[in-house]
Amino acid sequence: QVQLVESGGGLVQAGGSLRLSCTISGRTFGPYSMGWFRQAPGKEREFAASITWSSGTTYYADSVKGRFTISRDNAKSTVYLQMNSLKPEDTAVYYCAARRSLAIRNGSDPNYWGQGTQVTVSS
Repeated sequence: QVQLVESGGGLVQAGGSLRLSCTISGRTFGPYSMGWFRQAPGKEREFAASITWSSGTTYYADSVKGRFTISRDNAKSTVYLQMNSLKPEDTAVYYCAARRSLAIRNGSDPNYWGQGTQVTVSS
């Protein structure tokens, strides 16, 4: 069984920054691409960012490009999402996701999901 555990959510003022972390553990065979999705109240879950295991290729939603940076530490099996210049519309539950080998580009790609961490941006 594979587990994803997120941390780092919280309340921040608009313009501020937060860093989310997600650690993968359990029976992890082989490389995993990892990513972040988010779900705002009353909206569907949407892709935010992802990173591949081997090459570290990154993908971003247009809404976060230039403000969010995804990175990973393979030795720690951890992925990070640095969120800068936060806006009230970034308020959502942020979910970590993992997929064996292949890149994560949309919500049907992940094999595993974390339980989510709340990010609230006040205006």
